[in-house]
Amino acid sequence: MAVKKNADGTVDKRTKEGKAIAERMAKARAARAKSTTTKKSGTTLKRTQSGKVDKRTKEGKEIAARMAKARKAKNSLSNRLKRLFS
Repeated sequence: MAVKKNADGTVDKRTKEGKAIAERMAKARAARAKSTTTKKSGTTLKRTQSGKVDKRTKEGKEIAARMAKARKAKNSLSNRLKRLFS
């Protein structure tokens, strides 16, 4: 089954196959929206008055350590060379 496409490469929704694809995508979007609204977030981080993560808690300290590691890796020699030659 060859799906007819428009000039820009998207599926032509005026054809029978295009309408079927669009219908399946709409059902999938609705199911995904329904499933995401019923889930609760797994972690509740303590936050400061301004809304930032409280770095005095165990989770906050772990987050701060990961961010420091990422900042350090961003300025490493190998990453600077990659940015220079890319």
